[in-house]
Formats: sequence, C-alpha cells, structure tokens
Amino acid sequence: MSSVNDKEMGAPAKVVLLGELLARRASELSLEKKCEEVKILDLRGLTSVADFFVIITADSERKAKAAAEHIVDELKEDGERPMHVEGMDSMHWILLDYIDVVVHIFMPEERRFYDLESLWSDAPVVTII
Repeated sequence: MSSVNDKEMGAPAKVVLLGELLARRASELSLEKKCEEVKILDLRGLTSVADFFVIITADSERKAKAAAEHIVDELKEDGERPMHVEGMDSMHWILLDYIDVVVHIFMPEERRFYDLESLWSDAPVVTII
C-alpha cells in the first residue's frame, strides 16, 4: 500500500483506520445490491461495542439476503471474516459483526422501529446514499 506525504498534498494527513475503510467498503458493497439509505455511524469515543455501525435498508428479503451474502463474500476475499452473523433466517434485521464494524441490514419497518440513528444520535454520521 502506498502513502502520500502530507507535504506533497499541501494539507495535513488524515489518519484513516482500518475499521473506517471496512465500514466504507461494506457500504459500497451494499449499494452494488441496490440497497438504500446507507449510513455509517462513527461510534468511536461513545461505546466500546464497536467503532462503526453501517446501517442499510433493503426493501425486500431477497435483497437483504443478497446484500448480506455479497458483503460477506467480498470482504472474505479481502481477508475479513465476520465474527458473528445473525438474522439470516428471518431477513428482517441481518447483523454482520466484524468486531470494529457492525453492519445492520434492515427491512424498512424494522429500521424505523429500532431507529439506531436516534439511539446513537451523538455519533457523527456519514450518509453514503
């Protein structure tokens, strides 16, 4: 992996953690399966549960399953494996736990009901799409 010196760019370098890169990669992979309302919550400093939550909406069970499988398969090729996967039987809230990053794939009704964005409203949010 190459790095760019901050003097070459003319601005201070921003340190990007592996967890942040993993969260962005999972977000992008969900978009490849046509998921919507993708957000990353930066939980660093708020909890020890995880550094990032990726929150995704899938408008069908088929899309939720396809997105979860796509994320797991592609990240596995990158050398990342989830510590725990939950919800693949019901497809209404699928959780992929990568320790520092937890991916939540919701059906719309469950996303509104659990409202993780409000629960973690102190967390900075990156809206992907």
